[in-house]
Amino acid sequence: MIRVTKKKWISIGAIALAVTGVITLTSYVRNKKIEEEQALEAMIAANQKAALKPGPPEYMYGLRVDPFTVEEKIIGKGEFFADMLAPFQITFDQVFKLSQLSKPLFNVRSFVQGKPYRVVYKETASSNILKYLIYEIDAVNYVIYDFTREEPAIITGQKEMKVVRREATGVVNSSLFGSMTENNLSAQTAVELAEIFATSIDFYRVHSGDFYKIIFEEKIVDGEAVGIEKIIAAQFNHEGKDYFAFRFDSKGKAQYFDEKGLSQQKSFLKSPLKFGRLTSGYTLKRFHPVQKRFKAHLGTDYAAPKGTPILAVGPGVISEARYTSFNGNYVKIKHNDKIVTQYLHMSKFAKGIRPGAKVDQGQVIGYVGSTGLSTGPHVCFRYWKNGKQVNHLREKYVNYSPISAAEKARFMLLKDSLMSELEGLPIEEPAEDAS
Repeated sequence: MIRVTKKKWISIGAIALAVTGVITLTSYVRNKKIEEEQALEAMIAANQKAALKPGPPEYMYGLRVDPFTVEEKIIGKGEFFADMLAPFQITFDQVFKLSQLSKPLFNVRSFVQGKPYRVVYKETASSNILKYLIYEIDAVNYVIYDFTREEPAIITGQKEMKVVRREATGVVNSSLFGSMTENNLSAQTAVELAEIFATSIDFYRVHSGDFYKIIFEEKIVDGEAVGIEKIIAAQFNHEGKDYFAFRFDSKGKAQYFDEKGLSQQKSFLKSPLKFGRLTSGYTLKRFHPVQKRFKAHLGTDYAAPKGTPILAVGPGVISEARYTSFNGNYVKIKHNDKIVTQYLHMSKFAKGIRPGAKVDQGQVIGYVGSTGLSTGPHVCFRYWKNGKQVNHLREKYVNYSPISAAEKARFMLLKDSLMSELEGLPIEEPAEDAS
């Protein structure tokens, strides 16, 4: 008869739990990989369905291609530069030589699976002779591999781009991103608007009923918007208060100023993240989700996905960058003799972040995580003033240099014209709830 002691039962139980954990983790990783592969295959299939059939366009990317066949292909799963050239009897030595020549302009390792590329070739009885391989790096930039010469060459170029002046308005129902998407505005527009007002408005506290008006220049390529050139003027109404920003070239540098000529850039950002969700504010009594008791919370929690960049709210010097059991990975910055800030629960530090390192306002110092005493990915932001932790959302920050006296008259003329234009833009109020 075999006797099993209590100690052995505990050991067996621990081993069983460990094995179960490994199996669960392995299953999760495998399912995640399957999902990613299925998404890639779906994208490849969709692009293949929409791909160009061989046809006779006269000019393409500045090249005359009508004597040849033009075919659009899709970079398949596990397909590389050599595979793209293989149907045209391009040797491995030629592929290697082209890869090396291409490096300063475009690294062939940067081809993206699922994206289209074009081949231009001459059909013959024995084989197809490749003339050009064309790949669009993004909506504007492209690279051409030219095989019409004695030695193949690599050419980079840009599509013709138009800049169009636009106006847009919108009411925030849930988030700035959501409102701009509903108004057919790009994510880049939302990001740039948030950056302009980053030291005036905490975009984690934007709520339903806030509204915006913007005048901006948009980039158009092939009849489609591909981004914005610049925001010329903007108005953001937050909690019934209007905030203005007007782009003005001062001392050879484009900056944003408010209606009084004060710089929109202030001594500190309102938030250490560009976007996210404020989940817990500064309070002297909060129920701690981990410790299960009421205690003071002398900071502000911002929830965001793991890996979201965390920004230094102002220039300063790193005084601490380390790990503790409660704070997890954290960074502490001394900004001046009065102000110190701290950023907790990071997944990891940014490159070069260590005690003694200088940082600028808006510089990435780490990434959102859930290290230390934390129930989920977020950053706990703490703010000290004269040695005492205070609520940073109640602080009034100092503006950077205002418009100089010599430039004030020129700025006011521009501002008055743009202000009149902003005032003339109608705001559509959100539809009332039928219920």
